[in-house]
Amino acid sequence: MKLKSLQLCNFRQFYGRTPVIKFASGEQNTTAIYGNNGAGKTSILNAFTWILYERFTAAFASPELLINQRAINEAKVGTAVECWVELQFERDRKLYQVKRKCYATKELDSVRYSSTKLFMLVAADDGRWYPPLEAPEEIIESILPASLHQYFFFDGERIDRFFRGERDNNIADDTKELLGVKVLDRAIEHLKTAKRTLQEELQLLGDPAIKQLLQAQMEAETQSDRLTQRQAEISREITSLESRKKQISASLLESSGADKLQQLRAKLIEQEQTVKNSLVKTKSDLKKTISQAGYTVYLETINANFLQLVGNLRDRRLLSTGIKREFVARLLTEGRCICGEKLEPQTTSYQQVSSWLDKVDLQEIEAAAMRLEMQVERSLANSVEFWQQVDLHQAKTNDLYRQLNELETELEKTTKKLKNFPDRDIQNLHSDLERIEEKIKSLVLEQGEQRQQLADIRYSIAKNVTEIERQKLTEHKQAVAKKRVDVTVESIVKLNEIRNRLETQFRFSLEQKLREIFSFISFTPYLPRLDHNYQLTLIENTSGVEVTVAASTGENQILSLSFIGAIIDRVREWSQRNTLMGPDSSTFPVVMDSPFGSLDRIYRRQVARAIPQLANQLVVLATKTQWQGEVETEIEQRVGREYVLVYNSPKPDCELDYLQLGDTNYPLVKHSENNFEYTEIVMIKRYK
Repeated sequence: MKLKSLQLCNFRQFYGRTPVIKFASGEQNTTAIYGNNGAGKTSILNAFTWILYERFTAAFASPELLINQRAINEAKVGTAVECWVELQFERDRKLYQVKRKCYATKELDSVRYSSTKLFMLVAADDGRWYPPLEAPEEIIESILPASLHQYFFFDGERIDRFFRGERDNNIADDTKELLGVKVLDRAIEHLKTAKRTLQEELQLLGDPAIKQLLQAQMEAETQSDRLTQRQAEISREITSLESRKKQISASLLESSGADKLQQLRAKLIEQEQTVKNSLVKTKSDLKKTISQAGYTVYLETINANFLQLVGNLRDRRLLSTGIKREFVARLLTEGRCICGEKLEPQTTSYQQVSSWLDKVDLQEIEAAAMRLEMQVERSLANSVEFWQQVDLHQAKTNDLYRQLNELETELEKTTKKLKNFPDRDIQNLHSDLERIEEKIKSLVLEQGEQRQQLADIRYSIAKNVTEIERQKLTEHKQAVAKKRVDVTVESIVKLNEIRNRLETQFRFSLEQKLREIFSFISFTPYLPRLDHNYQLTLIENTSGVEVTVAASTGENQILSLSFIGAIIDRVREWSQRNTLMGPDSSTFPVVMDSPFGSLDRIYRRQVARAIPQLANQLVVLATKTQWQGEVETEIEQRVGREYVLVYNSPKPDCELDYLQLGDTNYPLVKHSENNFEYTEIVMIKRYK
């Protein structure tokens, strides 16, 4: 999971729609967000956990009061106030957009809160957004399971509680989830209940058909018409915006000084679209190849067995050698063999020639065998050709992705130059162009949401039809159920064996990396030990005998960070060497709120040096005092993006505060201009 951006709307301290927080990646993989206590750092941390899992950290007070109080106060009675968080992330080069919403309706003497709803869209190679085939919750669970979120989105001041005795969650189960072993555990449990489920399904045969199908279809068709009409409106609006976009691009081309940059940008956009179109075609060709010839790879064993069987029959002379029945009958009728010997009844020669009549009866079988041999040989050739075609398609796909990465990098550089062009008019034109592109993007997202609703409507209709068809099952299902039970038992045995071997091997590898990271940070002679239940303790072995030691709060914090780093490193390496099903283990983000807790200076320096290496992306939420000093010195070169949370205080006598970064002072606390308490998100631009 690679974090791309986060945006809030009326979420806790953040009034209205905030600017988009974009996250750093690559060599400068750290995003730093500075703010005083109470400014909203914990709210941002919980924005991640709320949108993905609808959960909150222990330090998040009054989680039921999510919606910004100023927005509620300004709303009219009976009007609903919208609150949402939108997160975009990438996984396996697929871009996902997730949004969770809720509402508060202001009444005369109270506020009524609604339940939350989760939406998800996936960007296709053609640039459009589509609803996923699976439920959003299931997709998120497969990428980073809910039981593991506290390892990657956590309050640094409470991280030491991960390994205390009173901790509720089970580290063994959490680790198995990330490794993928938990998938096998669930598969085994599902298989154990399969026999009962099959029998229960058989008992349901003959249930009455669903009576509400026709009514549901009518309602669905009405809703479908409404959504289709809105989609047409969106298409017209996008067309109008695209026209305006072309006009602005033409104006930029005519502008002196910026014409070459705009020409380069237009050329890069055209090349980018060409590459994306090629990607769509290449993936389509790959699907076509698999659908047409994919079955041949499963026939190799069958083909080999067939050729061996035919060869054995020929060796045993059980197949005809090509002599026709008519030829043998003619020899017997004429009474003379081809060698000249007379063939008279009751003679040995006559009986030997006559015996060939039994063999030539297999003529049709021989002909069929020859035809099948030719088909088998073609199948073997097709199998080789299939893999060659797959390799070609995959190589072309990888090359296109490489080209796309290069074009995206060049396009980003060119856009940045236009954005910072000295001419104010050119800057304004480019800003207008960006606003239009954002509007088009918003409309395309809305189109995707409409498609998701249409897909849900079709699914409900199909579900009703399937339910009716289910009532038509016959006794054939009973025979199939018995076979399924046998396969289930065998599968359970095999999966148990695989799970035990993988878990043992991974646990030893994890403990080795855990000790390596802990030793780098800590100056103590202690070593972490991970037992078969994944319980983590510290041991001391200076006397040659292992002795368990009681870890301090600081050591527990370091132990927790080391465990997270070891998990990420080992699962990433494990995924490159194994084909184990599990969450996406190629990239992992870590979001830390106050990650340095009560550590002393030495530990603060060592942790600050280590944490940017723990994950592919790091988001640090810190106060001024937590950041400045050893932390800033060690992490500064890894910071790719920075934001300040500016707290607007309604108190007229509040003490103002600032954060100095380089030669610039950024406000942390300032007077509110409207007597409301709220927080602004300000992006810091520093040229390094």
